[in-house]
Parts: sequence; structure tokens; C-alpha cells
Amino acid sequence: MVRLLRAGLAQRKLAWTKGTYLQTELAISAFVTLFVIIDPIGLTPVFVAITAGKTVRQRRSIALRAVLTAAGILAAFGIAGELVLTQIGIGLPAFRISGGILLFLTAIEMLFERRTPRREKTAEEDEGPDPAVFPLAMPLIGGPGAMTTMILLTGQYSGEASNQVMVHVMMVAVLMIVFLMFISSSLLERVLGTRGSIWSHASWACSWQRCRCSSCWMV
Repeated sequence: MVRLLRAGLAQRKLAWTKGTYLQTELAISAFVTLFVIIDPIGLTPVFVAITAGKTVRQRRSIALRAVLTAAGILAAFGIAGELVLTQIGIGLPAFRISGGILLFLTAIEMLFERRTPRREKTAEEDEGPDPAVFPLAMPLIGGPGAMTTMILLTGQYSGEASNQVMVHVMMVAVLMIVFLMFISSSLLERVLGTRGSIWSHASWACSWQRCRCSSCWMV
């Protein structure tokens, strides 16, 4: 009897350890993927340009509303995106290929430094009295790449509620980093400038990681 109890406890411990390892692996993979896709480092100088002339309090308010709006948009795509695709007759494998191509193209834009100027041009053209929702929340933070990534990540674990919750938790974690960088933008602007070499090198590293992620989706 004692041996049976010990064997049962050992099996439970092994299952718990394996489950914890898989959850950790998923969390790291989802976080890294969403981080390089949303690109908080590349977004910060764009936020500085959009909110030029604003006070620290105004920038904080704009950043909070932009991040909350983007979180709602990305959560909606993560929860209902696959259902919508099914209803319109698009299978997840086909969407993985098209989504991987989209992410690869945006990574190429980042490598050749075309994406940040395009973001800044969009911000200048669409800047209004309140840029929090447009263009910050969408399409800069919650853009097509981020929406596609949420659908693909949650689609990988359809039917596994705990894993889907983990994907959304990692999305919130990345958006918290976006918010922290936005509210620190005044300090970062004084220290690094809006086009410092650190911004360029960090965004360049993210672009290479994005290329890797896009190839993984298409395989």
C-alpha cells in the first residue's frame, strides 16, 4: 500500500513538473513573439513624436488610454479571431501561412528601416486632438501583425483554456512594458533622443527575431 501511495505521488509530481515546464515554455514563447511583433522599443520614439508639446500628465493619460484600447482589441482577436475565420471559411493552416508572410514582410521593413518612418508619417498625417485610439492603439500598437499573432497563438491551443489565458497574460505583460516606456518617454527623449543609435540597434535585433517567428508560423 505504501509503495502504491509513493508511486501515485511520484506520478502526480512528475505530471505537475511537466505541466509547469510546458506552461513556462509557452509563456516565454508567447512573450518573446508578442514583444518583437508589437515592438515597444520602436514605438517609443513614435510616441514621442506624436505627443510633442504635451505635458507629462497628458502623455501619461494618452499612453494609458492607448494601451487599454489596444488590449481590448487584441483580446477580442485572441478570443474570437479563430471563430470569425471559421465562419468565413478560412482554415487556421492557411491563415498561419498568410500570417507568417505578413510578419516576414514587416520584419523586412524593420531591417531596412522603413517601418519607423512610415509610422511617423502616419502619426503626422492622422494626429488629432486625441491620438490615443488612432493612430496609437490602432494601427501602431494593435496593428495587423499583433492581431495576426494573437489569432495564431490562441489557435495553437484551442480547447486548452489555461494556455489561452497564459497567451493573454503575456499580451498584457508586453502592453505594460509599452505603457512603462511611453510614460518614461520624456526621460528617454532627453537621454537618447528620438533617433538614437540604441533605438536603431534594439529595433534591428527585434526585426531578426520577427523573421524567425514568421518562418516558424509558415512551417
